[in-house]
Amino acid sequence: MSTSRAKWKGPFLGENLKNTILKREILKDSVYERDAIIPSILVGKTILIYNGKEFKRTFINREKVGFKFGEFSYTRKNFDKRLKAKKKKK
Repeated sequence: MSTSRAKWKGPFLGENLKNTILKREILKDSVYERDAIIPSILVGKTILIYNGKEFKRTFINREKVGFKFGEFSYTRKNFDKRLKAKKKKK
């Protein structure tokens, strides 16, 4: 079973994003659909991507087209063991 999307369907945009593009409206700068594909119409714009807690500001350039929005808005914090060891020593 293939996990790729059928070509006749086109890229997944999500309902909110699809309606915005079809109506040729300006995007309201916020995206909740992290699994939607970044369309080429957004190149050169700064948008806000929701990561479950807050919105992360992201500039869309030509290299990001075709990737998913969620790839540029991390949902987890970086964990550093060294910081934890330093706190424990004190």
